[in-house]
Amino acid sequence: MIKYLGSKRVLVPRLVAAFGALPRVRTVLDLFSGTSRVGHALKRAGLRVTANDHLAFAHTLARCYVAADARRLRRPAERLVAELARVAPAPGWFTATYCERARFFHPRNGARIDAIREAIAARGLPPDLEAIALVSLMEAADRVDSTTGVQMAYLKRWAPRALHDLELRVPDLLPGPGDALRLDAVEAARRVEADAAYLDPPYNQHSYLGNYHIWESLVRWDKPPVYGAACKRVDCREYHNPFNSRRGIRGALAEVLRALRARWIVVSFNDEGYLSRSELEALLGERGHVEVAEFDFKRYVGAQIGIYNPRGEKVGRVSHLRNREFLFLVGPDRAALRRARAAIGVEQLALF
Repeated sequence: MIKYLGSKRVLVPRLVAAFGALPRVRTVLDLFSGTSRVGHALKRAGLRVTANDHLAFAHTLARCYVAADARRLRRPAERLVAELARVAPAPGWFTATYCERARFFHPRNGARIDAIREAIAARGLPPDLEAIALVSLMEAADRVDSTTGVQMAYLKRWAPRALHDLELRVPDLLPGPGDALRLDAVEAARRVEADAAYLDPPYNQHSYLGNYHIWESLVRWDKPPVYGAACKRVDCREYHNPFNSRRGIRGALAEVLRALRARWIVVSFNDEGYLSRSELEALLGERGHVEVAEFDFKRYVGAQIGIYNPRGEKVGRVSHLRNREFLFLVGPDRAALRRARAAIGVEQLALF
């Protein structure tokens, strides 16, 4: 799956264990699904998942990894990906914007991305099959990008992987049903009734639209006007999410919690967020008992590399290289929550 700030890759087994230990959980609402890494793992574990995210690229990932049924779509997907891999390169808007004006991708790969994306658009594919094709392209591009993991800037010199040839692969499709929504979080919480809900909301100033604007444009294929050295979509300037606001996040989360139609709630957060552990416990306590698992966690790759100015010169110092990740378990039965917390395996605190 794509590189993603705040990815729960190393926490996935613990999350699956927690949901598996909660009583009578068969359906889960993943309210801020992002890459759908968690929703995908929960579907693999046999749960019926509804994944929701209001960004187009995240919704596309959810259609592929949660909603698409491999029993029906694997063979058509294999044929489609093989056909797209043979499309001749043809540089266009993507190459001009993200390979020449900016340098996120080598122009050789940009020309292939342009041509494959135009081919997908021309085919008029069914939604789930189109999502699979788009995810295949998005992940192929992610493997040959020249960034530290986010699209706020590109590396001064080509990353070694950027010189590799773009390679399409069929995503890891799973058999069985699932659902993907593209709704505001409160609307999705009101609409979907589930046994349990998983919340991994934005928690500080980092906007996922700004950090992954290229994927948004690649999926929408609206070829928008762009600005700045990173060639961000112009709508990044007007985009406002209350979860990215110190003043707005508490009220936004409280509204979501009031709207949720789920017996059990699992929330991911960390100590770089705008809400403290005690503030979150107070908010979540309005929905039932609260148990907390806490982990020591390695920060994202950009923090490991350091801070650089536009000339590529290292400036300043990174304040810290590790943080604390929290999993809040919420529900009506404290004994059940404690069993779920034990299933997480909190005796192993350091995550790398």
